Amino acid sequence: MAYDLNINGERRRVEVDGDTPLLWAIRDVLGMTGTKYGCGIAQCGACTVHIDGQPTRSCQTPVENVGSSVITTIEAIHTTASGLKVQKAWQELDVVQCGYCQSGQIMAAAALLAEKPNPTDADIDEAMAGNICRCGTYVRIRAAIKHAAGLDGNATRGG
Repeated sequence: MAYDLNINGERRRVEVDGDTPLLWAIRDVLGMTGTKYGCGIAQCGACTVHIDGQPTRSCQTPVENVGSSVITTIEAIHTTASGLKVQKAWQELDVVQCGYCQSGQIMAAAALLAEKPNPTDADIDEAMAGNICRCGTYVRIRAAIKHAAGLDGNATRGG
């Protein structure tokens, strides 16, 4: 079946079964590989995209449920104010180690800052829960979120 997706500001047609996870339409059909496959059960966060601004696990979101919603992937997160701030903070503080989880981490952090520009530690904990980093860069991720929000004063590289 054909589905027209509103993805990263463009209408893109995919020919897939309706129950195909959005992740596979994004990666395999559209060739946008920034969104990662992690666990396949919506527990790790690697596949996070924004649907109408909300962080959503694309591995468990059937294409048929997306409708005309606006989808934003890591490839276009820099086009949002919060996404650009987060990406700059990630670079400035050298957050990434292996990098596999980072697209999902950035997507979750950008959604948080779009909703709460000055998040508390509890807000960060809640928004980032379920985003797993095998390398354990959680301290640097938190520092980068605070840096992007302007809450850190004088952040240093590497944290």
